[in-house]
Amino acid sequence: MNKIYQEIADCRKQFIKMSYTFSQDINEIEEIVQELMLYFMQMNPDTLKSIYEKDGQKGILSYGAVVLRRSFTSPRSPYYYKYKKYYTHIDSYSSNVTYEITETHNEKNLYNIPNPKEYQQWIKLEEIDKALDDFYWYDRDVFKLYYYEGNTLSGLAKKTGISRNSLFTTIDKVREQLKELLDE
Repeated sequence: MNKIYQEIADCRKQFIKMSYTFSQDINEIEEIVQELMLYFMQMNPDTLKSIYEKDGQKGILSYGAVVLRRSFTSPRSPYYYKYKKYYTHIDSYSSNVTYEITETHNEKNLYNIPNPKEYQQWIKLEEIDKALDDFYWYDRDVFKLYYYEGNTLSGLAKKTGISRNSLFTTIDKVREQLKELLDE
């Protein structure tokens, strides 16, 4: 496995060159390539070994190219969750900040006032929570496990021992009832 990891490390410069297709920002490229290296390190060793044995360094480059493309373009990529979403959020707040020069230092300025759309989303979530309080406990808990804790249907089925189809039916039923109650 050390040989394979060394081959991956040797491909770093090529991954950086590939990344210029998607971005010209060297900081973003470095972050994504670093995430790619981490991805390879955390990857199932058997899968990685089979890729390397089948195509060698070319296979690693091809696989890495797919992961890079997803990192740059998908909002579900680890890079997006760790960096882009966070920094975009900070940038949107910092662009709304205005500075005023005042003669008295006792005045208070409000920075980072929440966006009205974000406030509306919080209100909607509170309405959903209140509506869920009136549901049968089983339906409410399955819905919360799925949506609030981010479980997949398969993962939830394994955890609870309830069939995947039964979970889907329950979640879909609650979703439809919520749409009806909240007029959406």
